Amino acid sequence: MKHAPLAADVPAEVAPIDVRHLTMRYGPVVVMHDLDFAVQRGEVFVIMGGSGSGKSTLLKHLIGLKAPAEGTILMDGEDFGAADDATRKRVLRRMGVLYQNGALWSGLTLAENVALPLTEFTKLGTDAIGDVVQLKLELVGLRGFADFYPAAISGGMRKRAALARAIALDPELLFFDEPSSGLDPVSASRLDDLILEIKASFGTTIVVVSHDLASIFRIADRALFLDIDQKTMTALGNPAEMRDHPPNDAVHRFLTRSSEGVT
Repeated sequence: MKHAPLAADVPAEVAPIDVRHLTMRYGPVVVMHDLDFAVQRGEVFVIMGGSGSGKSTLLKHLIGLKAPAEGTILMDGEDFGAADDATRKRVLRRMGVLYQNGALWSGLTLAENVALPLTEFTKLGTDAIGDVVQLKLELVGLRGFADFYPAAISGGMRKRAALARAIALDPELLFFDEPSSGLDPVSASRLDDLILEIKASFGTTIVVVSHDLASIFRIADRALFLDIDQKTMTALGNPAEMRDHPPNDAVHRFLTRSSEGVT
């Protein structure tokens, strides 16, 4: 399971994601401004903050669903927003996304859901696609469930099936939007395990939007804090270190709160 680089001959020191002076806006309303950070290759990078702080909006910018109001997003040194169609498709081909609700097609079996990107973006034959599908489902602990429909399995299993689809094309960049949302603690912990396994086994660069403290402390190499009051980032670093040595009161409150009722 080898990853092709997003751009040929990209130096190893170039960050896979480099955000510079980003402003996010819905019409006249500024969500966040002056976001400056880089995601390092092979790390689990968490975007955290309170409800309404713009976490999912930032994710939409990173995967190309929303254009920056101001600023630049570089993918392996290339301006993603200004890229031509061919370059954008090449970058998107190297991404995998797990949406908050899983976004599985309800009328397709798990195998058919996982096969979709393989059918769309590769020239593999039917037998080869079937082999890859079985491998991905087994990787996420769903061996034997290929012919099940999403409605017939639990919420945690649907998230894992969606993860199998997200990694079908062996992405170099993998994005998660609130992966533990709606899951019981055991299922959420299992999903955390899978995230760490993917990072360790394949060197995947992983970006996670999360408010779940247990998950943040367990999986994050570094975390970015979006401050809803100041409308900008106010902390970046290892979450355990930020908890023990908080850079400001907002970060301290967020990292030492009870997780109940926070989204």
